[in-house]
Amino acid sequence: MPTIKDSVHDHIEVTGVAEALLDTPAMQRLRRVRQLGTVSLVYPSANHTRFEHSLGVYHLASEALDHLGVAGRTAERVRAAALLHDVGHPPFSHNVERLLYRHTGKYHDDVADLIASGRVGAVLREHDLDPAAIAELVAGEGRYGQLVSGELDVDRMDYLVRDAHHTGVPYGTIDHGRLVRELTFQNGELVIAEGNVQTAESLLLARALMNPTVYQHHVARIGKAMLRRATERLIEDADYDPDRVRRWDDADLLVALRRTDATAEMADRLSTRDLYKRAVWAELDDVPDALLNANHERVRELEREVAAAADLDPDSVVVDVPPPPEIRESSSRVVVNGEIRRLDRQSPLVSALRTAGRNQWRLGVYAPPGAVERVGRTAARTLGLDIDGALVSDVRRGLDTTLDQFG
Repeated sequence: MPTIKDSVHDHIEVTGVAEALLDTPAMQRLRRVRQLGTVSLVYPSANHTRFEHSLGVYHLASEALDHLGVAGRTAERVRAAALLHDVGHPPFSHNVERLLYRHTGKYHDDVADLIASGRVGAVLREHDLDPAAIAELVAGEGRYGQLVSGELDVDRMDYLVRDAHHTGVPYGTIDHGRLVRELTFQNGELVIAEGNVQTAESLLLARALMNPTVYQHHVARIGKAMLRRATERLIEDADYDPDRVRRWDDADLLVALRRTDATAEMADRLSTRDLYKRAVWAELDDVPDALLNANHERVRELEREVAAAADLDPDSVVVDVPPPPEIRESSSRVVVNGEIRRLDRQSPLVSALRTAGRNQWRLGVYAPPGAVERVGRTAARTLGLDIDGALVSDVRRGLDTTLDQFG
Protein backbone atom coordinates (compact mmCIF):
# COMPACT_ATOMS: atom_id res chain seq x y z
CA MET A 1 0.00 0.00 0.00
CA PRO A 2 1.80 3.18 -1.18
CA THR A 3 1.68 6.38 0.86
CA ILE A 4 2.09 9.58 -1.13
CA LYS A 5 3.25 12.86 0.43
CA ASP A 6 0.90 15.62 -0.64
CA SER A 7 1.41 19.37 -0.24
CA VAL A 8 -2.17 19.86 0.98
CA HIS A 9 -3.32 16.68 2.76
CA ASP A 10 0.10 15.50 4.02
CA HIS A 11 0.08 11.71 3.60
CA ILE A 12 -2.38 9.98 1.27
CA GLU A 13 -2.69 6.18 1.44
CA VAL A 14 -3.65 4.62 -1.88
CA THR A 15 -5.21 1.16 -1.76
CA GLY A 16 -7.18 -1.31 -3.87
CA VAL A 17 -8.16 -0.40 -7.41
CA ALA A 18 -6.82 3.15 -6.98
CA GLU A 19 -3.28 1.82 -6.54
CA ALA A 20 -3.55 -0.08 -9.83
CA LEU A 21 -5.10 2.90 -11.63
CA LEU A 22 -2.34 5.34 -10.66
CA ASP A 23 0.17 4.07 -13.21
CA THR A 24 -2.21 3.85 -16.17
CA PRO A 25 -1.34 6.15 -19.10
CA ALA A 26 -4.61 8.08 -18.68
CA MET A 27 -3.78 8.96 -15.07
CA GLN A 28 -0.11 9.70 -15.75
CA ARG A 29 -1.09 12.16 -18.52
CA LEU A 30 -2.63 14.31 -15.78
CA ARG A 31 0.88 14.98 -14.42
CA ARG A 32 1.34 17.09 -17.55
CA VAL A 33 -1.96 18.99 -17.41
CA ARG A 34 -1.86 22.05 -15.18
CA GLN A 35 -4.80 22.50 -12.86
CA LEU A 36 -5.20 26.23 -13.48
CA GLY A 37 -4.04 26.60 -17.08
CA THR A 38 -3.07 30.21 -17.81
CA VAL A 39 -3.41 31.34 -14.18
CA SER A 40 0.32 30.63 -13.88
CA LEU A 41 0.84 33.75 -16.03
CA VAL A 42 -0.38 35.69 -12.98
CA TYR A 43 0.69 33.48 -10.08
CA PRO A 44 4.02 31.85 -11.00
CA SER A 45 3.70 29.09 -8.40
CA ALA A 46 0.33 27.91 -9.75
CA ASN A 47 1.91 24.97 -11.56
CA HIS A 48 0.11 22.18 -9.74
CA THR A 49 -1.45 19.49 -11.89
CA ARG A 50 -4.65 17.54 -12.36
CA PHE A 51 -2.75 14.49 -11.07
CA GLU A 52 -2.17 16.08 -7.66
CA HIS A 53 -5.75 17.27 -7.53
CA SER A 54 -7.08 13.82 -8.44
CA LEU A 55 -5.13 12.30 -5.56
CA GLY A 56 -6.62 14.92 -3.24
CA VAL A 57 -10.16 14.19 -4.40
CA TYR A 58 -9.54 10.47 -3.91
CA HIS A 59 -8.28 11.17 -0.37
CA LEU A 60 -11.29 13.31 0.60
CA ALA A 61 -13.69 10.82 -0.98
CA SER A 62 -12.11 8.06 1.13
CA GLU A 63 -12.54 10.16 4.28
CA ALA A 64 -16.15 10.94 3.40
CA LEU A 65 -16.94 7.27 2.75
CA ASP A 66 -15.42 6.26 6.08
CA HIS A 67 -17.46 8.96 7.83
CA LEU A 68 -20.67 7.86 6.09
CA GLY A 69 -20.02 4.20 6.87
CA VAL A 70 -19.84 3.17 3.22
CA ALA A 71 -17.61 0.16 2.56
CA GLY A 72 -17.13 -2.79 0.22
CA ARG A 73 -17.73 -2.65 -3.53
CA THR A 74 -19.74 0.58 -3.33
CA ALA A 75 -16.85 2.39 -1.65
CA GLU A 76 -14.38 0.96 -4.16
CA ARG A 77 -16.49 2.26 -7.06
CA VAL A 78 -16.64 5.75 -5.55
CA ARG A 79 -12.90 5.80 -4.87
CA ALA A 80 -12.19 4.79 -8.46
CA ALA A 81 -14.53 7.51 -9.76
CA ALA A 82 -12.90 10.11 -7.49
CA LEU A 83 -9.43 9.26 -8.77
CA LEU A 84 -10.57 9.14 -12.41
CA HIS A 85 -12.90 12.14 -12.36
CA ASP A 86 -10.48 14.38 -14.32
CA VAL A 87 -9.02 11.92 -16.85
CA GLY A 88 -11.17 13.55 -19.55
CA HIS A 89 -9.64 17.00 -19.12
CA PRO A 90 -8.07 18.43 -22.28
CA PRO A 91 -4.72 20.27 -22.23
CA PHE A 92 -4.70 23.40 -20.06
CA SER A 93 -7.80 22.09 -18.27
CA HIS A 94 -10.86 24.30 -18.76
CA ASN A 95 -9.11 26.81 -21.00
CA VAL A 96 -10.01 25.12 -24.30
CA GLU A 97 -12.83 22.86 -23.08
CA ARG A 98 -15.74 24.81 -24.56
CA LEU A 99 -13.94 25.07 -27.88
CA LEU A 100 -13.39 21.31 -28.02
CA TYR A 101 -16.99 20.70 -26.96
CA ARG A 102 -18.21 22.53 -30.06
CA HIS A 103 -16.28 20.00 -32.18
CA THR A 104 -16.66 16.79 -30.16
CA GLY A 105 -19.88 17.27 -28.17
CA LYS A 106 -18.02 16.20 -25.02
CA TYR A 107 -16.98 17.94 -21.84
CA HIS A 108 -14.29 16.68 -19.48
CA ASP A 109 -16.70 14.56 -17.45
CA ASP A 110 -17.86 12.61 -20.53
CA VAL A 111 -15.44 9.78 -19.85
CA ALA A 112 -17.42 6.61 -20.60
CA ASP A 113 -15.43 5.77 -23.74
CA LEU A 114 -12.09 6.66 -22.16
CA ILE A 115 -12.38 4.56 -19.01
CA ALA A 116 -13.99 1.61 -20.77
CA SER A 117 -11.01 1.17 -23.08
CA GLY A 118 -7.28 0.74 -22.74
CA ARG A 119 -5.46 0.08 -19.50
CA VAL A 120 -8.02 1.91 -17.33
CA GLY A 121 -10.85 -0.32 -18.52
CA ALA A 122 -8.71 -3.41 -18.05
CA VAL A 123 -7.79 -2.45 -14.47
CA LEU A 124 -11.41 -1.77 -13.55
CA ARG A 125 -12.56 -5.10 -14.94
CA GLU A 126 -9.68 -6.90 -13.21
CA HIS A 127 -11.12 -5.54 -9.95
CA ASP A 128 -14.63 -6.59 -10.96
CA LEU A 129 -15.80 -3.00 -11.44
CA ASP A 130 -18.04 -1.95 -14.33
CA PRO A 131 -16.52 1.00 -16.25
CA ALA A 132 -20.01 2.24 -17.18
CA ALA A 133 -20.96 2.47 -13.50
CA ILE A 134 -17.77 4.41 -12.74
CA ALA A 135 -18.49 6.83 -15.61
CA GLU A 136 -21.97 7.47 -14.17
CA LEU A 137 -20.44 8.38 -10.81
CA VAL A 138 -17.97 10.74 -12.50
CA ALA A 139 -20.96 12.45 -14.16
CA GLY A 140 -22.58 12.90 -10.74
CA GLU A 141 -25.33 10.35 -11.23
CA GLY A 142 -26.91 8.39 -8.41
CA ARG A 143 -26.70 8.65 -4.64
CA TYR A 144 -22.92 8.53 -4.40
CA GLY A 145 -22.28 10.45 -7.59
CA GLN A 146 -23.14 13.54 -5.55
CA LEU A 147 -19.91 13.03 -3.62
CA VAL A 148 -17.84 13.13 -6.83
CA SER A 149 -19.74 15.81 -8.76
CA GLY A 150 -22.35 17.97 -7.06
CA GLU A 151 -22.86 21.12 -5.03
CA LEU A 152 -21.11 19.56 -2.02
CA ASP A 153 -18.60 17.40 -3.84
CA VAL A 154 -15.11 16.59 -2.63
CA ASP A 155 -13.76 17.84 -5.97
CA ARG A 156 -14.61 21.43 -5.00
CA MET A 157 -13.29 20.97 -1.47
CA ASP A 158 -9.89 19.91 -2.78
CA TYR A 159 -9.43 22.39 -5.60
CA LEU A 160 -10.28 25.43 -3.48
CA VAL A 161 -7.71 24.54 -0.83
CA ARG A 162 -5.14 23.37 -3.37
CA ASP A 163 -5.50 26.42 -5.62
CA ALA A 164 -5.22 28.73 -2.62
CA HIS A 165 -2.10 26.91 -1.45
CA HIS A 166 -0.32 27.07 -4.80
CA THR A 167 -1.28 30.64 -5.69
CA GLY A 168 -0.63 31.96 -2.19
CA VAL A 169 -4.13 33.46 -2.13
CA PRO A 170 -5.72 32.72 1.26
CA TYR A 171 -9.39 33.09 0.32
CA GLY A 172 -9.87 29.47 -0.74
CA THR A 173 -8.65 28.06 2.57
CA ILE A 174 -11.69 26.24 3.95
CA ASP A 175 -12.13 23.76 6.79
CA HIS A 176 -12.54 20.80 4.45
CA GLY A 177 -12.11 18.40 7.36
CA ARG A 178 -15.24 19.71 9.01
CA LEU A 179 -17.14 19.82 5.72
CA VAL A 180 -16.40 16.14 5.18
CA ARG A 181 -17.38 15.24 8.75
CA GLU A 182 -20.70 17.06 8.49
CA LEU A 183 -21.84 15.40 5.25
CA THR A 184 -24.84 13.11 5.53
CA PHE A 185 -27.61 11.66 3.39
CA GLN A 186 -31.25 12.52 3.91
CA ASN A 187 -33.93 11.25 1.55
CA GLY A 188 -31.18 10.29 -0.90
CA GLU A 189 -29.73 13.81 -0.97
CA LEU A 190 -26.20 14.68 0.13
CA VAL A 191 -26.61 17.46 2.70
CA ILE A 192 -24.72 19.22 5.46
CA ALA A 193 -25.95 18.16 8.87
CA GLU A 194 -27.91 20.25 11.37
CA GLY A 195 -26.22 23.32 12.80
CA ASN A 196 -23.76 23.88 9.97
CA VAL A 197 -25.14 26.71 7.87
CA GLN A 198 -21.93 28.66 8.43
CA THR A 199 -19.88 25.66 7.32
CA ALA A 200 -21.80 25.63 4.04
CA GLU A 201 -21.40 29.40 3.73
CA SER A 202 -17.63 29.07 4.05
CA LEU A 203 -17.52 26.97 0.88
CA LEU A 204 -19.70 29.48 -0.90
CA LEU A 205 -17.62 32.44 0.25
CA ALA A 206 -14.30 30.81 -0.65
CA ARG A 207 -15.45 30.15 -4.22
CA ALA A 208 -16.86 33.67 -4.57
CA LEU A 209 -13.61 35.27 -3.41
CA MET A 210 -11.32 33.04 -5.46
CA ASN A 211 -13.28 33.75 -8.63
CA PRO A 212 -12.22 37.39 -9.29
CA THR A 213 -8.85 37.04 -7.59
CA VAL A 214 -7.67 33.86 -9.32
CA TYR A 215 -10.03 32.15 -11.74
CA GLN A 216 -11.23 35.30 -13.54
CA HIS A 217 -8.14 37.47 -13.13
CA HIS A 218 -7.92 39.58 -16.28
CA VAL A 219 -4.41 38.41 -17.22
CA ALA A 220 -5.44 34.76 -16.90
CA ARG A 221 -8.50 35.50 -19.01
CA ILE A 222 -6.44 37.18 -21.73
CA GLY A 223 -4.04 34.22 -21.83
CA LYS A 224 -6.98 31.84 -21.96
CA ALA A 225 -8.61 33.78 -24.81
CA MET A 226 -5.37 33.79 -26.81
CA LEU A 227 -4.81 30.08 -26.22
CA ARG A 228 -8.39 29.34 -27.25
CA ARG A 229 -8.03 31.41 -30.42
CA ALA A 230 -4.80 29.65 -31.39
CA THR A 231 -6.26 26.20 -30.71
CA GLU A 232 -9.31 27.06 -32.79
CA ARG A 233 -7.07 27.90 -35.75
CA LEU A 234 -5.09 24.70 -35.20
CA ILE A 235 -8.28 22.65 -35.57
CA GLU A 236 -10.08 24.64 -38.24
CA ASP A 237 -7.20 25.88 -40.42
CA ALA A 238 -4.52 23.23 -39.86
CA ASP A 239 -6.95 20.31 -39.78
CA TYR A 240 -5.98 18.77 -36.44
CA ASP A 241 -8.46 16.20 -35.15
CA PRO A 242 -10.26 17.69 -32.09
CA ASP A 243 -10.67 14.23 -30.54
CA ARG A 244 -6.92 13.83 -30.75
CA VAL A 245 -6.28 17.31 -29.33
CA ARG A 246 -8.59 16.47 -26.44
CA ARG A 247 -6.22 13.70 -25.33
CA TRP A 248 -3.04 15.79 -25.52
CA ASP A 249 -1.22 17.27 -22.55
CA ASP A 250 -0.12 20.91 -22.20
CA ALA A 251 3.24 20.38 -23.91
CA ASP A 252 1.66 18.56 -26.85
CA LEU A 253 -0.61 21.51 -27.55
CA LEU A 254 2.14 24.12 -27.25
CA VAL A 255 4.45 22.18 -29.57
CA ALA A 256 1.71 21.82 -32.19
CA LEU A 257 0.95 25.54 -31.94
CA ARG A 258 4.62 26.44 -32.37
CA ARG A 259 5.04 24.15 -35.38
CA THR A 260 1.99 25.45 -37.23
CA ASP A 261 2.49 28.60 -39.29
CA ALA A 262 -1.01 29.92 -38.58
CA THR A 263 -0.52 29.71 -34.80
CA ALA A 264 3.23 30.15 -34.26
CA GLU A 265 3.03 33.86 -33.44
CA MET A 266 0.31 33.35 -30.83
CA ALA A 267 2.26 30.44 -29.31
CA ASP A 268 5.33 32.65 -29.05
CA ARG A 269 3.33 35.40 -27.35
CA LEU A 270 2.01 32.91 -24.79
CA SER A 271 5.43 31.39 -24.18
CA THR A 272 7.10 34.78 -23.64
CA ARG A 273 4.13 36.36 -21.82
CA ASP A 274 3.82 38.99 -24.53
CA LEU A 275 0.07 39.13 -24.07
CA TYR A 276 -2.67 41.22 -25.61
CA LYS A 277 -4.03 44.04 -23.45
CA ARG A 278 -7.51 45.14 -22.52
CA ALA A 279 -9.02 47.54 -25.01
CA VAL A 280 -12.44 47.23 -23.38
CA TRP A 281 -13.42 46.05 -19.90
CA ALA A 282 -17.19 46.48 -19.69
CA GLU A 283 -19.59 45.91 -16.81
CA LEU A 284 -22.63 43.69 -17.21
CA ASP A 285 -25.13 46.55 -17.35
CA ASP A 286 -23.16 48.20 -20.18
CA VAL A 287 -23.45 45.18 -22.49
CA PRO A 288 -26.49 44.75 -24.79
CA ASP A 289 -28.52 41.57 -24.34
CA ALA A 290 -27.91 40.66 -27.97
CA LEU A 291 -24.20 40.44 -27.28
CA LEU A 292 -24.64 38.57 -24.01
CA ASN A 293 -26.73 35.96 -25.85
CA ALA A 294 -24.64 35.84 -29.03
CA ASN A 295 -23.38 32.44 -30.17
CA HIS A 296 -19.77 31.73 -31.09
CA GLU A 297 -20.25 32.45 -34.79
CA ARG A 298 -21.80 35.84 -34.07
CA VAL A 299 -18.98 36.80 -31.69
CA ARG A 300 -16.39 35.84 -34.32
CA GLU A 301 -18.25 37.96 -36.88
CA LEU A 302 -18.14 40.95 -34.52
CA GLU A 303 -14.42 40.41 -33.93
CA ARG A 304 -13.81 40.54 -37.68
CA GLU A 305 -15.86 43.75 -37.95
CA VAL A 306 -13.87 45.43 -35.18
CA ALA A 307 -10.56 44.25 -36.63
CA ALA A 308 -11.44 45.49 -40.12
CA ALA A 309 -12.52 48.90 -38.82
CA ALA A 310 -9.29 49.13 -36.79
CA ASP A 311 -7.20 48.03 -39.81
CA LEU A 312 -5.95 44.87 -38.10
CA ASP A 313 -5.69 41.18 -38.90
CA PRO A 314 -8.87 39.36 -37.72
CA ASP A 315 -6.94 37.31 -35.14
CA SER A 316 -5.63 40.50 -33.52
CA VAL A 317 -8.98 41.22 -31.85
CA VAL A 318 -10.54 38.90 -29.28
CA VAL A 319 -13.99 39.52 -27.82
CA ASP A 320 -14.33 37.65 -24.52
CA VAL A 321 -17.94 37.24 -23.34
CA PRO A 322 -17.96 35.12 -20.16
CA PRO A 323 -21.07 33.20 -19.08
CA PRO A 324 -23.53 34.99 -16.77
CA PRO A 325 -22.35 34.99 -13.15
CA GLU A 326 -23.67 32.09 -11.09
CA ILE A 327 -23.04 30.53 -7.70
CA ARG A 328 -23.55 26.79 -8.02
CA GLU A 329 -22.88 26.23 -4.33
CA SER A 330 -25.95 28.31 -3.44
CA SER A 331 -28.18 25.32 -4.15
CA SER A 332 -26.35 23.18 -1.60
CA ARG A 333 -28.68 21.50 0.88
CA VAL A 334 -28.39 22.12 4.61
CA VAL A 335 -30.44 20.71 7.47
CA VAL A 336 -32.16 23.36 9.60
CA ASN A 337 -34.58 22.35 12.37
CA GLY A 338 -34.75 18.88 10.91
CA GLU A 339 -35.75 20.17 7.47
CA ILE A 340 -33.67 20.07 4.29
CA ARG A 341 -33.33 23.58 2.87
CA ARG A 342 -31.45 25.13 -0.04
CA LEU A 343 -28.64 27.33 1.17
CA ASP A 344 -29.83 30.30 -0.92
CA ARG A 345 -33.16 30.22 0.93
CA GLN A 346 -31.52 30.04 4.31
CA SER A 347 -28.48 32.31 4.09
CA PRO A 348 -28.69 36.07 3.49
CA LEU A 349 -25.06 35.88 2.37
CA VAL A 350 -26.08 34.31 -0.95
CA SER A 351 -27.92 37.41 -2.12
CA ALA A 352 -24.92 39.63 -1.33
CA LEU A 353 -22.56 37.30 -3.18
CA ARG A 354 -24.83 37.23 -6.22
CA THR A 355 -24.74 41.02 -6.29
CA ALA A 356 -20.96 40.94 -5.96
CA GLY A 357 -20.76 38.45 -8.83
CA ARG A 358 -22.74 40.75 -11.09
CA ASN A 359 -20.57 43.71 -10.12
CA GLN A 360 -17.36 41.74 -10.81
CA TRP A 361 -18.45 40.41 -14.21
CA ARG A 362 -16.65 41.99 -17.17
CA LEU A 363 -16.76 41.69 -20.94
CA GLY A 364 -13.29 41.99 -22.38
CA VAL A 365 -11.95 43.03 -25.76
CA TYR A 366 -8.24 42.31 -26.17
CA ALA A 367 -5.72 43.50 -28.75
CA PRO A 368 -1.95 43.89 -29.21
CA PRO A 369 -0.53 46.74 -27.07
CA GLY A 370 0.01 49.14 -29.97
CA ALA A 371 -3.59 48.84 -31.15
CA VAL A 372 -5.41 49.11 -27.83
CA GLU A 373 -6.68 52.69 -28.23
CA ARG A 374 -8.23 52.34 -31.66
CA VAL A 375 -9.60 48.87 -30.95
CA GLY A 376 -11.22 50.19 -27.78
CA ARG A 377 -12.99 53.02 -29.57
CA THR A 378 -13.99 50.85 -32.51
CA ALA A 379 -15.21 47.97 -30.34
CA ALA A 380 -17.34 50.23 -28.14
CA ARG A 381 -19.16 51.51 -31.24
CA THR A 382 -19.44 48.16 -33.00
CA LEU A 383 -20.61 46.25 -29.94
CA GLY A 384 -23.00 48.96 -28.76
CA LEU A 385 -21.26 49.52 -25.42
CA ASP A 386 -21.35 52.51 -23.10
CA ILE A 387 -18.04 54.17 -24.02
CA ASP A 388 -17.46 55.85 -20.65
CA GLY A 389 -18.08 52.65 -18.74
CA ALA A 390 -16.39 50.30 -21.15
CA LEU A 391 -13.07 51.85 -22.15
CA VAL A 392 -9.96 51.36 -20.05
CA SER A 393 -8.46 54.79 -19.41
CA ASP A 394 -4.81 55.66 -20.13
CA VAL A 395 -4.09 56.02 -16.40
CA ARG A 396 -5.75 52.73 -15.53
CA ARG A 397 -4.06 50.93 -18.41
CA GLY A 398 -0.66 52.20 -17.30
CA LEU A 399 -1.33 50.98 -13.78
CA ASP A 400 -2.43 47.58 -15.07
CA THR A 401 0.76 47.25 -17.11
CA THR A 402 2.71 47.53 -13.87
CA LEU A 403 0.38 45.28 -11.89
CA ASP A 404 0.43 42.63 -14.62
CA GLN A 405 4.07 41.94 -13.81
CA PHE A 406 3.14 40.95 -10.27
CA GLY A 407 -0.31 39.43 -10.73
